[in-house]
Amino acid sequence: MKGKPGKLPAKPPRRWRPGTGIYVIAPLQPGLSELVGEIQARFDPKLARMMAPHITIIGSSGAGPITPATSLDELQTLLDPIARSTPPLTLELGRPVRFMQTDIIVLPLRPHGPLRVLHERIARSGLTYAPPRFAFTPHITLSFYRQLTPIDQRALLALRVDEPVHITQIECSLSNDPQPARHLLTLPLRGARAPGPT
Repeated sequence: MKGKPGKLPAKPPRRWRPGTGIYVIAPLQPGLSELVGEIQARFDPKLARMMAPHITIIGSSGAGPITPATSLDELQTLLDPIARSTPPLTLELGRPVRFMQTDIIVLPLRPHGPLRVLHERIARSGLTYAPPRFAFTPHITLSFYRQLTPIDQRALLALRVDEPVHITQIECSLSNDPQPARHLLTLPLRGARAPGPT
């Protein structure tokens, strides 16, 4: 999918293979990141090793990964005005659930409100991204790779995380499976702060 045209690097990849692309994520604040990381390490050690806990804003549901041919200048040009006009967000987490009837366990967030506004502004910014498989369903992943036993699955679904999420910045990272993701860009959210949890 594509909005208005953007500048591409001189030598883009010949093909866009699965497992590659640029993701826009929101890292968690330190205390919550540590807590979620401990949960991931207990129930899915591989997931815990792959990347720090985060919320995917572009690259999963609602909009697939951005083409890896996208230049850093284009990311900066299109995303910086959005970050500058978006306030830091405070978001409540729901109880753990299975993601889209799979065995993946996530902490869900409300798919509407200011987080959706941020998602849609980025999706409509002119960046080129792969078609999504699901409607926008924001979440924090707790278990992805590991096949949980029924006992572990019940234990994970029974967990409660009461601390709200505080999003103060967005990041772009380049995924190139099976290699680790590479950080490209960090943009702080600098708009007027929104009141209260959303």
